[in-house]
Amino acid sequence: MTAAGALTEQDVAAVRKATAAGQPVTVWFTAAAVGVPAGRSAKVSAVGDPADGDFIQVRPAGSRDTMFCSPNELTRTRPPRGAAASAAAGRPEAKRATASASSASPAAARAVPSAPVAVPGPSPAATEAPPAPAPKPAARTGTARGRAARPAGMTVTLEVTVGGEWSVEVRSGTKRVVPAMPVQAADVAAAARSLPSAVAEAIEASLERARQQQRDRVERLRSELDAAQRVLEQLDV
Repeated sequence: MTAAGALTEQDVAAVRKATAAGQPVTVWFTAAAVGVPAGRSAKVSAVGDPADGDFIQVRPAGSRDTMFCSPNELTRTRPPRGAAASAAAGRPEAKRATASASSASPAAARAVPSAPVAVPGPSPAATEAPPAPAPKPAARTGTARGRAARPAGMTVTLEVTVGGEWSVEVRSGTKRVVPAMPVQAADVAAAARSLPSAVAEAIEASLERARQQQRDRVERLRSELDAAQRVLEQLDV
C-alpha cells in the first residue's frame, strides 16, 4: 500500500537532479519506513537505480550512518511540528489517567461506609462499591511494544560469478542496507585467511578455478599471437 504523501516519480526526478547538483535535500520518513519513526527527517545522499528497489540513500537526522529506502518510505511533505511526539506521548498519558482513576475507585469505595448515614437501616448494596478491574491490557500492550523494538539481524552475502568476479551485499532483516558492490579477488583471499578453515577452503577452491580460467585464456591468446606472427612473416616475404 502506498503511504500518504510518498515520493512520486516527479519527486524522485527532482531529488535526483538536486542531489547531482550538490544541493541539500531534506525528506521525512513515512509510516511505511522500517526501523525508524514516521516523521523523522533525513538528508538525501544519493539516488541510485530504481531497479534496485531501495535505491534512495539517506542519512537520518542525528546519525552518521546511511540507509537505503524506497520512494514509499519517504516524503517531501514536512509533518506538523511535534505531531509525532504528541501522538506517541498521548497514549501513555491516557493509560496513566486510566490507572489513576482505577486506583482512586477503591479509595472512594472505602470512604462510603465511613460517611454518617441519616436513614436508619441502610441496605448493604447501597454502601458497597463494585471492585475496580485490574489494568491487564496495559501490560500486554507494553509487551507487544517491547517485541517490536527488537533490532533486526545483519546478513552479509558474498557471491562470485562463473567468470570469477566477486561482489558483497549487506541486509538488515529483509531490508537491503548496502547493495551488491564489486570486491577484488585479492581482498576476498585476504579475508578468507581469517575465516574458519572450511569456509577458507571453499573460497580458495573458487579462486583457484578463476586462476585456471585466466591461465587457459593466456595460453589461447599466446597461440593466437603466434599464429598471427607467422602470417605476418609470410606476408613480408
